[in-house]
Amino acid sequence: MANPSVEEFAAEAAAWLADNAEPLAADAHDDPAWGDGEFSVSVFHALTFEEERALLEEIKAWNQKKAQHGYHAIKWAPEFGGLGLSTAHARAYGLAERNYAVPPRHEAFGVTTGLIAPTINLFGTDEQKEQFVGQFLRTDTLCCQLFSEPGAGSDLGALGCRAERDGDEWVINGQKVWSSAAQFSEWGELIARSDPDAVKHKGMSAFMVPMDAPGLEVRPIKQMSGGSSFNEVFFTDVRIPDTMRLGPEGEGWKVALTTLGFERDHSASGSGGSSAGGSWNQLLGTARALGVTDDPVIRQRLMDAYIHTRIERYTNRRAADLAKGGTPGPEGSLGKLLWTEGMNLMSDVVSDVLGPRLIADTGEYATWEWGEHVLGAPGYRIAGGSDEVQRNIIGERVLGLPGEPRVDKGIPWKDVAR
Repeated sequence: MANPSVEEFAAEAAAWLADNAEPLAADAHDDPAWGDGEFSVSVFHALTFEEERALLEEIKAWNQKKAQHGYHAIKWAPEFGGLGLSTAHARAYGLAERNYAVPPRHEAFGVTTGLIAPTINLFGTDEQKEQFVGQFLRTDTLCCQLFSEPGAGSDLGALGCRAERDGDEWVINGQKVWSSAAQFSEWGELIARSDPDAVKHKGMSAFMVPMDAPGLEVRPIKQMSGGSSFNEVFFTDVRIPDTMRLGPEGEGWKVALTTLGFERDHSASGSGGSSAGGSWNQLLGTARALGVTDDPVIRQRLMDAYIHTRIERYTNRRAADLAKGGTPGPEGSLGKLLWTEGMNLMSDVVSDVLGPRLIADTGEYATWEWGEHVLGAPGYRIAGGSDEVQRNIIGERVLGLPGEPRVDKGIPWKDVAR
C-alpha cells in the first residue's frame, strides 16, 4: 500500500487530533489573551518531585495515546511502532498538533526518544534494539545520560568513572553529575573508562544501565531557580552484564559523540512557538503589556530577537535537510550555538523591557516570572557541550582550521596529569 501524501496525512492527523485533544483558542499563537492562565518561560523546571513526576506521567500518557496510531514515531520504521514516513509528514503533524492543548515537553522525553533511542538503533545489537527502541519511543520507560563528571565536563574524553571486566559482567565505580531526570529514569546511557592504558578517547565503553541496580545512588541537586532537574549519580561496585554494552568495547567515545550529535540537533525547533525558555510571542506580549513598544530602542531590541529566531529557524531547517534523518553532523553545533545565543539574547532584551520588574515581584502578570528564564538560560551554554566546544567543532570540522594544541595527545589516560 502506497504511503499517504503529506496533504492526506495532515488531514488524517488533524481529524485524529480533533477527536483526541482540546483545541487552543484561535488567537493563541498570535496575540493570546494577556493576563489569563499560567505564564511560564522557565528554562528548567522549578517543580516539586511530586509535581514533576505528575507532569512526566501526563506527557507519557499523551505519547502512548499517539503511539496507538504511530504518531509518536512518524519517521521510524514500523518494526519500532512507527509509520516509516518522511520528515515532511512529521513536520505536518507537528504543525497540526501546535493547534491543540497537549502536555509540554520535558527534557526526559527528549533524551529518551530523541537521543538514546536513535543511538541504540545505530549501535545496539538486534536484541538491544528489540528490547529498548520501541519502549523508549513510546516512553513506556524513561532514560537519562550518564556522561559528565566533576572532573570531565566539556572535556568528556577525560572522564574517570571506571568499568572493569569481570567475566561476563562489568563492575562500575565512580560518579556522574548534571544527569537530567535521573531520579525519574528507569535506564541510563553510561560512558565509562574501560581501558586506562589506552589514550583517553580510545579507552571508553558505553553501556545501558538499569537505574535501580544495586550500588547505584541518585542525589538530586537543588537549583537556584527552585527545582531539581539535575542529579549526581554514584556507582559503587555496580554490576551490569556485558549484554548491556552498547557498541564495541573501547568505542564509547564514538557512541557518546553520536548521542551528543542528536542532543545538539535543533532541527525540530525554532518555530517561534512554545519552547524551553519561552518564545518570541511571549517576549512581544510582555513588551506590549508594559506599553514600551513605541520606544525606538526597545523596538530595535525586539527586532534583534525576532531576526535571530528566524535565522535560527531557517538554519535548523537546513540542518534537517542535510542530516536526512541520519546522525546530525557538525551543522548540529551551529544550531545548538544559535539556540543558546538566542536564549541569552532573549534574557538581555527582556531585561531591557522589564527593568526593575525583573527582580521585584510587583504582582503584574508576565513580569517577575521572566527571572526563571534569566537564571536558567546560561545553563544551556554548557549542556551538550559548551559554546566554546561548539565553536571548536565548527572551526575544525567545517572551516578546516587547525586543531587546538593538546598536551595529552598520544598519552595513555592513566599517565595524563589531573
